[in-house]
Formats: sequence, C-alpha cells, structure tokens
Amino acid sequence: MKNRCGGWRDEMTILRLLLCASLLHASLLRAATPEYGYKVIHVYPHDPRSFTEGLEYRAGYLYESTGREGQSWLRKIQLETGAVVQQINLAPQYFGEGITVIDQKIVQLTYKTKIGFVYDQNTFARRSTFSYPGEGWSLTNDGRQIFMDDGTSEIRIWDAVTLRELKRIKVHDGTKVIANVNEMEYVGGAIYANIWMSDRMARISPVDGRVLGWVDLSGLLTEAEREQTDVLNGIAYDALGGRLFVTGKLWPKLFEIQIVPKTSAPKKSK
Repeated sequence: MKNRCGGWRDEMTILRLLLCASLLHASLLRAATPEYGYKVIHVYPHDPRSFTEGLEYRAGYLYESTGREGQSWLRKIQLETGAVVQQINLAPQYFGEGITVIDQKIVQLTYKTKIGFVYDQNTFARRSTFSYPGEGWSLTNDGRQIFMDDGTSEIRIWDAVTLRELKRIKVHDGTKVIANVNEMEYVGGAIYANIWMSDRMARISPVDGRVLGWVDLSGLLTEAEREQTDVLNGIAYDALGGRLFVTGKLWPKLFEIQIVPKTSAPKKSK
C-alpha cells in the first residue's frame, strides 16, 4: 500500500492541477481584449496650429486646450466651421494640457509647472488656481468625479469640488501595464484614452483600470497629411447626440467617428 506522501493521490492532484491550468489558459485565450476599428461619419475643420492637449464638446461647441510654452490657449470653437468664438492665451511660462468641463466650470492642467486653472465656462474668467504633484496630461469627468492622468499608467481620481485626490487606478490589459495614457474622455461608463505615440485608443474601466477594448484609429489622415502633423490626441463626446470626435496635434481635420468591429481596413464615409 502506498503512503500518504506519494503514490496515486499525489498523481491525481498533479493531474487536477494540470487540467485546471489548461482550462485557465483556454479561458484567457477566449477572453482576449476586444479589438475595434472605425467608420468616419463626418470630417470637420481643425486649426493646424493647435497642439491639441485637451478636447471637450458641449452644446454645439468644442472646448480645446493646446500646449507649447508661448503658444498655449483655451478656445471655444464652433464645430461645423472651426470658427473661434472665444479664446484666452496662457502666460508664456505655461504649457497648456488637458481640460474637463463640469458644473459650468472648465478645469485645465499644465504640463510641468504643477499648476491648474479653473475658469467660468461662459466668460472664461479665471476663478481659481490649484496645485498637484507631478506632470499634468489629461482630465475627464463622470459628473461626480474627475479623472486625471500624468502620462504614466496611473489615473488619479479627484473629488470634483475640492480637486482633492481620492485614489488611483492602474491601467492594465490583463497582466500588462499600459503606460503613456494621454488625452481622455468619459463615454458611456468607460474612459476612452489616447495612448501617446500610437494610433490606438483604449477603452478603460473607471473602476479598476482594466482595458475593456482597443480601437485602431490608424489611417484617419493620409500619409502626406501626417508628415505635417504630430500624434493622434484629442477625444470629445456629444453625450446627447451620441457622437464621438477625434483629432490630433497640429491636425488639419477633426473626425466624427463610429466605432465598429475590427476589419482589415478602416471604413470612411463618402
């Protein structure tokens, strides 16, 4: 008779472990993060001088924050024509970054100066300033909380009134940590985010940072157009109309897109 420390019982345990590992591996393969493409619904003009860092849509207008010291501004823009309705310029020492619109206020970050600004949405009058540690890259909100990122894999969650940090979540796709999280927009319960230096947009859980899906946005501009531009950056959402807009730094166009199942090539409307 075999003892308790060896023999068939140990062999059965090993077999069970191997079976469990096999089932887990198969489950992980089945649970691969979904991949999507896009269809262009409409193309709008975009100022090719705008080094886009933050983008929002509210009631027919785009609100855009741009970067570069001495060339940073905050604008209200008519969507259909690209006409500038309102603009204020930042002091030359500030590199403008992400914005979010909440409770009739515009909250704006700066890049490395660790200072943010709060403006009246209607008049652009500055209401207050605030500070935060590290770099400022992007902002968005869900109506209750503000989400902020600093170009790493972390998203900070702030109280919308006090702008005090409550906690952080780490963006990850399975076991892979996703860095370079850039411009963000809250869309239907998820955070959509550009990944710096790529043409991919991540759809992220605001609860735990898990990547829920990837959108391949390559091919929006022609190769000739891309030669004169910088990276894809800028996401805005029309919550009432269900319209999603994307653009990039120094891009001459802003695109209204529809996210569709991934195909071999992007779809464009006539």
